[in-house]
Amino acid sequence: MRIFLVLTLLHSTSLGLNVSAQHFTRATNKLSTKFFRHCFVNAENWFICSFSPAVSLSFVLPMSSLFVKGLFLAICVVLALLGLLIFLVLVFFIKYFLYYIKELMSKDQQPPVAGMMLNQLVHFNKLFDYQTSLSRKYRTYRLITPSHSEVYTTDPTNVEYILKVNFPNYVKGEYNYEVMRDLFGEGIFAVDGDKWRHQRKLASYEFSTKVLRDFSTSVFRANAAILVSKISEVASAKQTLNLQDMLMKTTLDSMFKVGFGVDLNTLSGSSEFGNRFTKAFDDSNFIVFWRFVDVFWKVKRFLNIGLEASLKRNIKVIDSFIFELIKIKREQMKIEIFDKGKYDILSRFLLESEKDPENMTDQYLRDITLNFLIAGKDTSANTLTWLFYMLCKHPLVQEKVAQEIREATRAEDNISAVELSAKITEDALEKMQYLHAALTETLRLYPVVPVDGKNAEQDDVLPDGFKIRRGDGVNYVVYSMGRMTYIWGEDAEEFRPERWINNGVFQPESPFKFTAFQAGPRICLGKEFAYRQMKILAAALLFFFKFRLADEKKEAAYRTMFTLHIDNGLHLFAFPRM
Repeated sequence: MRIFLVLTLLHSTSLGLNVSAQHFTRATNKLSTKFFRHCFVNAENWFICSFSPAVSLSFVLPMSSLFVKGLFLAICVVLALLGLLIFLVLVFFIKYFLYYIKELMSKDQQPPVAGMMLNQLVHFNKLFDYQTSLSRKYRTYRLITPSHSEVYTTDPTNVEYILKVNFPNYVKGEYNYEVMRDLFGEGIFAVDGDKWRHQRKLASYEFSTKVLRDFSTSVFRANAAILVSKISEVASAKQTLNLQDMLMKTTLDSMFKVGFGVDLNTLSGSSEFGNRFTKAFDDSNFIVFWRFVDVFWKVKRFLNIGLEASLKRNIKVIDSFIFELIKIKREQMKIEIFDKGKYDILSRFLLESEKDPENMTDQYLRDITLNFLIAGKDTSANTLTWLFYMLCKHPLVQEKVAQEIREATRAEDNISAVELSAKITEDALEKMQYLHAALTETLRLYPVVPVDGKNAEQDDVLPDGFKIRRGDGVNYVVYSMGRMTYIWGEDAEEFRPERWINNGVFQPESPFKFTAFQAGPRICLGKEFAYRQMKILAAALLFFFKFRLADEKKEAAYRTMFTLHIDNGLHLFAFPRM
């Protein structure tokens, strides 16, 4: 199987090998069919012979002879394939090495070569720290593949040029689309051009409506109260809790309610399918990101093995649920009167699809809503997880935030979670300036999307003077940018919310310096939506509880994927404040 794997990898880069692989497949099928047919016939003969000792010997000898011949032939085929494999792998790596040497010696004004893309596979578990170590040496650098360069930059001037000044030249492109398509489909995170503009227009309208703001806020408050109740149970038992897991379930429940109008109830544990969906969702996130460093992923997908087989199963779980939701929603809307004040985002998109049924198919609706779900769930849950980790590391900051929440809500000590949630009004949220700064400081150090990539449509020159070739990948490394002293000063790696406060008021930075929500035409439309959910949940938890790490000596490590999860969760003790 491993031989087949690498052989088919090289098939993806050679048409000749493609033909050979097809001939080999046909030949192997014929051989295996003939061999197993003989085995079956002889097995049947053996069964008959077992009842007749006189006849038995006449069948056993031909069967043994055929088995030996078949085994010998199979061994010869394997050895021949092994030799071919070794030859092709050598050709592949020689080509890779020669291209690397050529680029290393190039006098063209391109970014300095910091290594091969294969280096990222070696450092995959600490990939973003590896990229940061390179960024400390070079503000802009490149890694070499056998066919092109992947350029990485932390320079805010370059970032502004890529995301705004020459936006049309830096697109998601075919490569990113191909890698991401199985999960993201034709959704806004994976596409360019008309499809991106169409979804951007739809989303822009939805996020600007008071209806969505009021509906989502009511959902966030209700789920915040449920989360407080769940943590109270664990705190009363003096047990540790995995806050990341609880936050993931809470935000998923919220986004399903806002996005689909469905009570998923993963936090309460009453939805077995909801838990399956969550696992399939997060595992798919990891596997799709792994594709960017796994040169064999197309082969694995073709053979349906390894992580690609897992991805296929996960996507089936995700799709079956979402398509069923779309079907149910369509049926509901045929018999119900549409109320703009109550319906969820999917219902609104379904109304839009009636205007253009040919293009807004169920598959397209699946892609739109799933991308929305990914953004809403992971942005809030990941950021809150890292926030509480940092608050545990900085207890004085935790207390300062808690005090601000008490003052903003003017809540009594003996108030219930539901009553407190009602007091977290728009006015109260606006007063939580230090909490806003703490969340933003968390995003600076632990951005939801640690690195974002584009493809160059045409040759170009970045503001720092480095040339970009058509087809190069161009990436801005958000995780590394938050750690660059030339951007944030000598205390760049310190968690200090005060850097965002001026005279008691939150002071934003340039979106090309603080790129957690992207910038330019692709800036995140759900930025305020995400902040609202995060502030409501954080306010509810910090009003009722004081948090401490279960293991104060252990440093949190991330899991390398599209979004920055803490590996193995965030385990805390929660102590009631009253």
